Amino acid sequence: MSKNTKRGFLVLVLIVAVFSIIAFAVPFAKTPVFWLSYTFGMIAILFQAYIFRISFSGDGDAKSRFYGFPIARVGVYYLVVQLIFSLAEIALASILPLWVAVIVNALLLALAVIGCVTTDAMRDEIIRQDMQLKKDVSRMRELQSLAASMLAQCTDEDIKQTVKKIA
Repeated sequence: MSKNTKRGFLVLVLIVAVFSIIAFAVPFAKTPVFWLSYTFGMIAILFQAYIFRISFSGDGDAKSRFYGFPIARVGVYYLVVQLIFSLAEIALASILPLWVAVIVNALLLALAVIGCVTTDAMRDEIIRQDMQLKKDVSRMRELQSLAASMLAQCTDEDIKQTVKKIA
């Protein structure tokens, strides 16, 4: 494991510990809403390991990592929002209906997954367009080189002026 991977796992372990301490040290009512909210909070934390893996995987160059930041940002936003909602639902577990907690948590998870899938698709498209641009630039440089060599071979001044414009 790399140093950054170890740091990331350490941060996630600390978040799990703090979230669990808050959930179990404070005397909240342990209703089904409590357990549902706690479970979705833990899912959000564990989801980060997957998000960071897909965000920063690849060939490891700086550009690939840079393109992964939007995916990681969606994951972090989901984590923060989910933990806030989970803690609020845990605090209100005795009065909050279960169906409200189910809908809120399911919507948050669905939005996070949709956000990650779309940003990952955008990253793939940017990488594809970047590769196409490199091919196009390479082809244009090849054509410029060919035109320059044709210019050197021209002896007629009129043709030379036309080839110069093309080059």
